[in-house]
Amino acid sequence: MTTSPPGSVALDGIHSHLIEDEDEQHRRTDVEVSQVRLPPRPSGPGPYRLATICLATLCAIMLFSMVAAASLGRNKPQEGGEVAPEPQKQTQEMDMATVTATISRLLQEKKQLQVQIDELLVKLAVMMATKAPEPEPTEPAPPPIVCPRGWHLFNDSCYLIPVLKRNWRDSQKYCEIQGAHLAFIHSAEEQTFLWDLLPRGHWNAFWFGITDQETEDEWKWVDGSPLVGGFWGEGEPNNHNNEDCGYMIKTEVLERVAVSSWYDAPCHMNLPFICEKEMGVPH
Repeated sequence: MTTSPPGSVALDGIHSHLIEDEDEQHRRTDVEVSQVRLPPRPSGPGPYRLATICLATLCAIMLFSMVAAASLGRNKPQEGGEVAPEPQKQTQEMDMATVTATISRLLQEKKQLQVQIDELLVKLAVMMATKAPEPEPTEPAPPPIVCPRGWHLFNDSCYLIPVLKRNWRDSQKYCEIQGAHLAFIHSAEEQTFLWDLLPRGHWNAFWFGITDQETEDEWKWVDGSPLVGGFWGEGEPNNHNNEDCGYMIKTEVLERVAVSSWYDAPCHMNLPFICEKEMGVPH
């Protein structure tokens, strides 16, 4: 009878104990590991048996780790295949519905705008086809009045106050040579304009174009038109000494005013005078 060495008996006990532990561990994880077979125990010396046991133990640990990792992998979503939670899914569906409704509304507005554009194009074509009547030609505006040098412009006339003295008739002749006549005065504005041109003096008197030589007290302008109104001084005209020609004065008396400055005097007196040239009217 062959007797086993004491060391061999001890290793057999350790091997049996490890086998029992592995079976218990496999039962706890509900994993079938019974298919794992340990390599047959070598019949050789003890050190090889110990290495075999260690290798078997390492394989069991690795198997347990793989089972645990597989169990965790089933509970974790795969990368790239993550399932959206229910609230997020509902929000995405609502956003999609809103975008769809907006697109539909914009398409409807586009259709309405196209209809309006077509109507406007029709109206424009009608307007282009109906020509507006051409405006009647208008006369060009007259050029601005420019008075000769030394003359003064008021409205449409130019006025000259020569540094000369003539009787009333010769004064009229001088004005006619200039293409003018002794001044006509038809408004207070015109009277004031001329009076402001005159210098003040003790009795500065200036002939203008009025006379009653034909008929006493029927004053007329040099063109024969009758005088209407006038700017006579107080008590004038008075025909004091056969005074048949009219003049205006501007004295040093400041109280005297333009609209009350006409007097009558004998026509043979030599006085300064005022010429008027009506611009644009042939003479």
